[in-house]
Amino acid sequence: MWSFIQEEILGMKWLNELVGRALSSLGFDVGSRLGGSLQFFIYDVIKITILLCLLIFTVSYIQSYFPPERNRKILSRFDGISANIIAALLGTVTPFCSCSSIPLFMGFTSAGLPVGVTFSFLISSPMVDLGSLILLMSIFGSKVAIIYVILGLVIAVIGGSLIEWLGMEKYIEDFVKNAQMPLLEAKTLSYKERIDFAKEQVIDTLKKVFPYILVGVGIGAVIHNWIPEEWVTTILGNHNPFGVILATLIGIPMYSDIFGTIPVAEALLNKGAQLGTVLAFMMAVTTLSLPSLIMLKRAIKPQLLVIFIAICSIGIILVGYLFNIVQQFIF
Repeated sequence: MWSFIQEEILGMKWLNELVGRALSSLGFDVGSRLGGSLQFFIYDVIKITILLCLLIFTVSYIQSYFPPERNRKILSRFDGISANIIAALLGTVTPFCSCSSIPLFMGFTSAGLPVGVTFSFLISSPMVDLGSLILLMSIFGSKVAIIYVILGLVIAVIGGSLIEWLGMEKYIEDFVKNAQMPLLEAKTLSYKERIDFAKEQVIDTLKKVFPYILVGVGIGAVIHNWIPEEWVTTILGNHNPFGVILATLIGIPMYSDIFGTIPVAEALLNKGAQLGTVLAFMMAVTTLSLPSLIMLKRAIKPQLLVIFIAICSIGIILVGYLFNIVQQFIF
């Protein structure tokens, strides 16, 4: 039963076969590079778009129960590492990219929440949202998806705790700490209002991320059908002990989200890249993208920005090597 869910519902293997038959009927040879690229591109774009709309609708409906002020009140009831854990968990039901999470981070900080707690939220939000869990399951399987999410939450909790322990609050910009940014309690929404909110989020988010899906799937199609397997294996396979570090460094200056990154990761894995190396690339793109770091630099001083990047990078690299070690036991 789970295999059926994995392959036919989440993976939509039937869709891949349908696209292949449609292309063949139009005269394309799906066994050729061009035909295979077209099949990969059309199948992945349709599959990810369908899953994306369903996921955004579901997560947004859940998110309607957690407006910023309610999140702040929940977080204010906890202290110590328990607060970091709750912040990381709340990050899974918030916006899908780091740039969207930063305004919430600033609001929580100005409202007086501990800096370590707000950073646990900031790390978790783009890295391990519920959408990434389902999409990862559709491609890499449930074991990889669950371990990925757990380790992402661990990075968020440890990262926030370290920032708190190091006393980095003094490196928050004064305009953030002193800002009067009241997080007003949202009025109780009716069932219809929550449905309307979820629909709006689907449309708004799809407009933002669809170009990245097209680019990501396009890159994946090129890797899948045109890049020699030995190239990928040499650079990102088990013959290169620095593959995880290289993948992390490559991912940082890029800007995408989990939905645009997964097709690239899927193609790299199929070409012989190691699992941990691919996941490190995904984590770096979603958590440490250059545009989000530029936005974050406005709210925190360079010392804290460097610490944040270092903690996330080290955590991502360690997770990458861990996955590479246990890869043979997962698949």
